[in-house]
Amino acid sequence: MALALLDGPRLGPAAGGAPRQLVVFMHGYGADGNDLIGLGREWARELPHAAFVSPHALEPCGMAPMGRQWFDLSLGDMALIASGVKRAAPALQSFLDAELKRHALPAEALGLVGFSQGTMMALAVGLARKPSPAAIVGYSGALATLEALPAPGAGPAILLVHGDMDEVIPVDAMLMAREALAQAGLPVEWHVAQGIGHGIDGEGLRLGGAFLKQAFAAAQASQGS
Repeated sequence: MALALLDGPRLGPAAGGAPRQLVVFMHGYGADGNDLIGLGREWARELPHAAFVSPHALEPCGMAPMGRQWFDLSLGDMALIASGVKRAAPALQSFLDAELKRHALPAEALGLVGFSQGTMMALAVGLARKPSPAAIVGYSGALATLEALPAPGAGPAILLVHGDMDEVIPVDAMLMAREALAQAGLPVEWHVAQGIGHGIDGEGLRLGGAFLKQAFAAAQASQGS
């Protein structure tokens, strides 16, 4: 059966010309690709040679008819979340492959950025990709599954950012994700945003852009060595 096709808003490199990196945003539950694509403009100075794309999730959202969802969300049951991630992953993997091919970029030139439910997707899909992407940045999310892991030392750089006042996904979810990833041998950087709820503040935005810049530079250096 053919996979349903994802699509969404795009931004070309601020410096013009062909992109050297690709950053893909995964939006949260009830939003759509337009919700995060603006981060590409915020990061244009840090990442002048990156193309950005923010696909709309395939499913209409049951709780927000104008929005989209990667899967039906029931935060009380992680088993349902894990199975939802698994169902949504193939279409997203196919989209990532197609976008990299469209820009003639290697797998290591990819950065994944998720928010909330999108972080669950970014972690699951990013950790399963071989070769691994350069980086995964997850805001206000959780780790849904650790079924597929990269080989030791071959995984992506990972940054998790979460507000300590998050009323939708408690900050404990980020701390648990950090611990599980560390136990799996994956280095994780993390930041707790003081006084921030379910959202991204200016410091979190700055950290994400700087982290991607650093991860892309490290990936490029390792390819050249």
